[in-house]
Amino acid sequence: MDSAPHAPVDETRVETREGALRGSSLDGVRRFLGVPFAAPPVGVLRFALPQTPAPWSGERDATQRGHIAPQPTPSPEEMEKVLPGLDIQPLIGGDQVQGDDFLVLNIWTPTGAPSGLPVMVFIHGGAFTGGAGAADVYDGTAFARAGIVCVTINYRLGVEGFLPIPGAPTNLGLRDQLFALEWARDNIAAFGGDAGNVTVFGESAGAMSVANLVASPLAKGLFKRAIVQSGHGDMVRPIPIAQRLVRKLAKVLRVAPTVEGFRSRSFAECVAGLRKVSLPTTNIDLRNPDKREPAFGLSRFLPVYGDDVLPVHPMVALNNGAGSDIELIVGTNSEEMNLYFVPSGVRRKIGSFLAHFVTGKAEPKAKEVLRAYGIKQKGKRPGDAFTEALTDLVFRLPARRFAAAHTGRTYVYDFGWRSTAYDGTLGACHAIELPFVFNTLHTVNGARGLAGANPPQDLADQMNAIWVGFAKTGALPWGEYTAETRLVYRPELGVAEREPPMPAESIVP
Repeated sequence: MDSAPHAPVDETRVETREGALRGSSLDGVRRFLGVPFAAPPVGVLRFALPQTPAPWSGERDATQRGHIAPQPTPSPEEMEKVLPGLDIQPLIGGDQVQGDDFLVLNIWTPTGAPSGLPVMVFIHGGAFTGGAGAADVYDGTAFARAGIVCVTINYRLGVEGFLPIPGAPTNLGLRDQLFALEWARDNIAAFGGDAGNVTVFGESAGAMSVANLVASPLAKGLFKRAIVQSGHGDMVRPIPIAQRLVRKLAKVLRVAPTVEGFRSRSFAECVAGLRKVSLPTTNIDLRNPDKREPAFGLSRFLPVYGDDVLPVHPMVALNNGAGSDIELIVGTNSEEMNLYFVPSGVRRKIGSFLAHFVTGKAEPKAKEVLRAYGIKQKGKRPGDAFTEALTDLVFRLPARRFAAAHTGRTYVYDFGWRSTAYDGTLGACHAIELPFVFNTLHTVNGARGLAGANPPQDLADQMNAIWVGFAKTGALPWGEYTAETRLVYRPELGVAEREPPMPAESIVP
């Protein structure tokens, strides 16, 4: 019998398909950052399908955050104009370095050589034009401490990821997400994860992406559960409509509207072009055939349907049974549009005429909708009616309809905890649930933080635990949502209740 002592296991070293990684370990959690899941999309790989990264010899350093995708980086002065007094760097990762080798992911996993742990893969938001998987608020430490292997990913954005250029594959950003999920399937066991128990979750554009993956035939078998935070399947365009943006941007860049034309421009030039075509003064009609603009001006760049990723509109796919084997949470925040309209002063200042004009650019029945939200009501500011209406039109109503269309197990929440920022007027705004889900309140509190002063740690503990429990077994502390039950969970209250119809529900088809 061999009585020689065994060498201690080096938990900061992991072998992946492409080579060895050297991560770090702290307080019971191992971290592997900037791990390539696909080759850099440059040269001939630009505007091409994601490809397996080249293998490496020796150990690759995985102790530092990797590059982020090329994207607009507003100056501090620009940010102060849009979101005065608010620091959103922890949410967008804009302080990180852009570079070619940005198709990377980040992994947090418990120490102690675990195996068979549930896996959670997070897709960041950012209007399909910005954001980063390693932004501070997405730190996966709390998930790892709870026995989860947490993964956050980058993907191609804007021109590179969501522009259906003739001659290039469509939906490259979604294809990158699928490729990252395939990488996790093939490699996650080395980090202690169970490739058969994967939950994909995302917020905002990341949630729209998750909703699209639920509806996509290419995602079959890649995940078991999904969480859609402030998202749904309605923010998509038919390819012919989206190609109007291709032609517009080609004119701005002075190139042919082809893959060769766009390849002749650098990342930086394309980002500059993106900024130009994204200005509200740029005149381009991106309304769908029903005359509705699905992004309501929040982004010109969206996923498209009519290809192999999304053969049909996601809502049509769900009604046809797509994703019925996936356990699904769909949720929103109670005052989503406050993030866009409170810091900017729009909610306080906008008048009835402008509210009708802005809403009418995206919604043909703007007049009826705004009336239903009380824009003519005595004592109610037009901006309050406008903000409440847009919260429902852009987020809450399509999210409920996505949940109702899903034929598998479906659960709905509405997060109503109100931030104290801006003297309490920021409220339950877009993105406010993120630091609660990740249990990273320290990244967004304080005088310039999204959550304001002293956000409740017990609610963060609770939210993180709910997500963990769902990822482990599918268990949740409330019942299923259907079009009949309309059962919605209120995390800040700890209760589930039947949600009454929204004012826009009977007006907007």
